[in-house]
Amino acid sequence: NLESEDDIVGRYHPDIDVRELISLESAMESMNLGPNGGLIYCMEYLLAHFQWLEDKISALVEDDRNDTIAHYIIFDCPGQVELYTHYNCVMELIQKLSQRFDTRLCCVHLVDSFYCCQPAVFISAVLLTTTIMLKLALPHISVLSKVDLLSSYGPLPFNLDFFTELMDLPPILRYLEG
Repeated sequence: NLESEDDIVGRYHPDIDVRELISLESAMESMNLGPNGGLIYCMEYLLAHFQWLEDKISALVEDDRNDTIAHYIIFDCPGQVELYTHYNCVMELIQKLSQRFDTRLCCVHLVDSFYCCQPAVFISAVLLTTTIMLKLALPHISVLSKVDLLSSYGPLPFNLDFFTELMDLPPILRYLEG
């Protein structure tokens, strides 16, 4: 868990939890920061203390050393887009992980399915995802989240396959014009 916010308690129990190193609440309080500045500070703090994360990952992998199965480690990262678009801390963290461990990294980007309700907003989300993909230089899988709530948002301008396959963009233009 690289999410320094405390609201994840009870959702799952990660093997490695950045809140052991620094929490959003403590960063905000000690540095007099708001939530966005606090998250940026926490990620930069983690990067500056990369050895802590390296030791935790090494211990996790060593515990399973007798296994002949490949290890899959899922990093739950904060959802604040500025961390990926405007700052280099996540990109640098990825580079350090790649250099230190024999890793094949992939980014899974969750996109709220609510964005499918408004084509212009959906295009913005796609462009944001593309920007992050290019900045992080990782293979990217985009996943529509909260699909179970789609029916409560009203009718979609296109069927769901249009948004998941994204093969034909010209039909969306009529929603973007005037």
